[in-house]
Amino acid sequence: MKILRVNNQASIKRSVDNGTEDQRAIVKSIIETVRQKGDQAVKEYTQKFDGIELDDIAVTQAEMKEAYSQVDGKILEIIKEAAENIRAFHEKQLRPSWMTTEENGTILGQKITPLDSVGLYVPGGTAAYPSSVLMNVIPAKVAGVKRIVITSPPDKKTGKLPPAVLAAAHIAGAEEIYKVGGAQAIAALAYGTESILPVDKITGPGNIFVALAKREVFGDVDIDMIAGPSEIAILADETAQPDEVAADLLSQAEHDPMASAVLVTPSFALAEAVSAEVEHQLAELPRQEIAAGSIRNYGAIYVAESMNGAIETVNSLAPEHLEILTESPMELLGQIRHAGAIFLGRFSPEPVGDYFAGPNHVLPTNGTARFSSPLNVEDFQKKSSILLYSEKALKDNGEKIAAFARLEGLEAHARSIETRLRK
Repeated sequence: MKILRVNNQASIKRSVDNGTEDQRAIVKSIIETVRQKGDQAVKEYTQKFDGIELDDIAVTQAEMKEAYSQVDGKILEIIKEAAENIRAFHEKQLRPSWMTTEENGTILGQKITPLDSVGLYVPGGTAAYPSSVLMNVIPAKVAGVKRIVITSPPDKKTGKLPPAVLAAAHIAGAEEIYKVGGAQAIAALAYGTESILPVDKITGPGNIFVALAKREVFGDVDIDMIAGPSEIAILADETAQPDEVAADLLSQAEHDPMASAVLVTPSFALAEAVSAEVEHQLAELPRQEIAAGSIRNYGAIYVAESMNGAIETVNSLAPEHLEILTESPMELLGQIRHAGAIFLGRFSPEPVGDYFAGPNHVLPTNGTARFSSPLNVEDFQKKSSILLYSEKALKDNGEKIAAFARLEGLEAHARSIETRLRK
């Protein structure tokens, strides 16, 4: 890995894929065609892009039962335990509606209401991601969403969804599932077809065509975020174990050749040891080519002048995942301002959060942790303000409100108040 010395701010290379003009044009065409032709378009695009001819878009109950029976019992127990951990974590995020009453009779408050329906995109086609099912379905369930729809591309060989994905959906409590992927799935969720009723919000990661489609339909429906390639930054001192640091960097590099894996440390000795260890471990990885591309293009080791400088470098990166592998990681937590998820200590590697501990693994990428949060219960709820003014409150404040309205040149606003004050 490249070793670079930095001051407090590092110019860190990361991949940002906004799509080409051709890709954006293809996505717009797909969306418009699905809006016009519904199920027919969805099936045609599934045939074109996935090589699968679908008779029925929906996953049947028979398919659900068959899939569940095909998953090893020990794996089912692991998925169930992970689901319970995720549910328990997200239940702590619930906030009640509230109201306050003031002495003059004014009532102010906030009503929290779950969304009516959400569409959850689960990537697939060549791989199975039951963890993505849990991380999207469970917070929506906890939030109180009544209709939860899953779309995922069918396996290119079988034409079905992977058994582990369907088993995870059943465990999480989602039963409305469609064998549809890509931009056509996003269009179907946003605008509806004969088989798929439209939803109010779409969440979940996908390839560039899915990301562009989510961007295109935003405004007609809500979306969670535009997810970019995965990222990890590791903040470490001389006490960190080079083999563990290297393994954690590669755990993200193997996702995608555009993934970013970065070590930030004040220790040049650790930097050299980790660089050598990465090359050693890389040679033994099954996904060596993918991980090597990530390390080569978007991997780096930054050696800072001090731990404070290293922390500032991490904050400037605002990584999706941040591991703190120092002698006393908890002592540094308060200085971290920007990170999607923070993993403290050598026994909390990033995969713990990916699968099992409970926090959500749908996280802000591309530096958006500066202003964004992980997927959470509030993403599946909306808030309404509550206002009840008493007669006394209006008389006490009416002239001030009318004056403010006239300041903005809105005479009818002022008269709306004054009409009541004269009675």
